[in-house]
Amino acid sequence: MKVYKFGGTSVGSAERIKTLPKLIADDQPKIVVLSAMSGTTNFLVEIATLLYQNKSEEAATAIKNLEDKYAKVVRELFSKPEFAKEALRKLKENFDTLKSFQPTNFTAKEERVILAQGELMSTMLENLYLNETGVQSILLPALSFMRKDLNDEPDLYFIREVLKREIERHPTCKLFITQGYICRSYQGDIDNLKRGGSDYSASLIGAAINAEEVQIWTDIDGFHNNDPRIVEKTHSISKLSFDEASELAYFGAKILHPTCVIPVQEANIPLYIKNTMDPKAYGTRISSEADGVGIIKAVAAKDNITAVKIKSGRMLLAYGFIRKIFEVFEDYRTSIDMITTSEVAVSLTIDDTGNLQKIITELTNFGTVEVDKDMTIISVVGNRISENKGAAANIFGALSEIPIRMISFGGSRHNISLLIHSDYKKATLEALNRKLF
Repeated sequence: MKVYKFGGTSVGSAERIKTLPKLIADDQPKIVVLSAMSGTTNFLVEIATLLYQNKSEEAATAIKNLEDKYAKVVRELFSKPEFAKEALRKLKENFDTLKSFQPTNFTAKEERVILAQGELMSTMLENLYLNETGVQSILLPALSFMRKDLNDEPDLYFIREVLKREIERHPTCKLFITQGYICRSYQGDIDNLKRGGSDYSASLIGAAINAEEVQIWTDIDGFHNNDPRIVEKTHSISKLSFDEASELAYFGAKILHPTCVIPVQEANIPLYIKNTMDPKAYGTRISSEADGVGIIKAVAAKDNITAVKIKSGRMLLAYGFIRKIFEVFEDYRTSIDMITTSEVAVSLTIDDTGNLQKIITELTNFGTVEVDKDMTIISVVGNRISENKGAAANIFGALSEIPIRMISFGGSRHNISLLIHSDYKKATLEALNRKLF
């Protein structure tokens, strides 16, 4: 059995929904994971925000606008009145849920229920359309099998056992439709895998059923060797290792959610990135196989980075100093991307600045603190790139005119990272493209 995942643009309109059967309706058993229709999650976030702000009338208007949008999709999607009627009936249940929330005592728990409606609606519409066109498919509710544990991590044992039982209930069915992103907490409340989590859902499902492969269908033909939105003449990469894909996803390549690689890597299941706009394109295959040592594959950029430097004479020859600094970030649940040290200073980067001011206040107990905002991490990725004798020379030779704030070399065998001001991002990507590719 295979697992296919389609993002919001792939189900973003009635026309796009109608194209999916050509990709999924064959004799091969598969589970199809769908995101919400493009734009829907933003609508739902806006509704929740208005309820937090006690703006009930504005929230009601936003709900009505979204409801009208979906009614239009139903009119364009279904040709048989009985299926259109059933779709509108089920959509009414979703929108009645949205309308049931009031600004008084609106909570994060209720917000998560609101955010779940997008995937519930897109999968219902796709499944109904498949049935209208004569394709047998079963809707598997992700809320019945996708669950987190006490540590807020996916409970893979629970997912595996319940999913197996659900599939076995339909022995003649070869096509199952389910929701990405949404899940339940260990307490049974509606929860989610955070934005972009539909990729993660597909990967978890693939690992749970020991899938033949997992395919992520999006609007680009796989990973590119550079950002095609900024750099001209990029090309797709036909093959990446799990480690290379993880580095690229974490350091800015938007095509894949960073957590998606972990479950399939642990289960050694190949992962494909495919293009719904060009289904015949090969895309990118991600697996345990890696090319030769030191081959540079791609460059990625991660924006909205903040650099923090702590300088102190007390650090010299002192043990435990760096541990104390890390504990400050741990206390405020803020992860660190890059770090460099000298005898008297530590520089590091973060992308979550929600508690930055509190962190700075505590760090001043250890020394002088400097903060640089509007920074970008540029990551050069390849299999065991740190073992390529000429890699560093080529990279830094290309950037002789670019001021570099930090360098991370050797922390990963597959990645060399640089920190620059975001004003130099375009020039840096273009310079690396000319020199490396």
